[in-house]
Amino acid sequence: MTEQIDLIKLYSTRILALAAQMPHVGRLANPSASASKRSPLCGSKVTVDVTMKKGKITEFAQNVKACALGQAAASLAGQNIIGRTADEVARARDELAAMLKSGGPPPGPPFDGFEVLAPACDYKNRHASILLSLEAMAEACASITSENAPE
Repeated sequence: MTEQIDLIKLYSTRILALAAQMPHVGRLANPSASASKRSPLCGSKVTVDVTMKKGKITEFAQNVKACALGQAAASLAGQNIIGRTADEVARARDELAAMLKSGGPPPGPPFDGFEVLAPACDYKNRHASILLSLEAMAEACASITSENAPE
């Protein structure tokens, strides 16, 4: 019975609502960079497209094929992605990984809201799916050439 209660907490109404209201769904026609990440454990996959100008994300799209936890994480990451820098995305990725794996605080602004995924800390097999979106975003941003870096 305790396991069932834990799973109910894990898949809270808030997590399911985030998964259902994911922003920036689809693909961009001419992105500056794209990246795909896949979790071999569960098969979840995220592909992101990013356009950057002067070091900031100006356009973003994501194609997410993941469980509700991965979708909720992608939703949270996508809510405030426009206007962010590659460093901000990488920091959010690292903070989310620390939250999941070592009990660190959730990512701070502008990527706040990830505390809703704190119940997943006890489910190591879910961590990869939750991290996919920010990992793909960070990879895409890092691959953009210095031509788009801040002046």
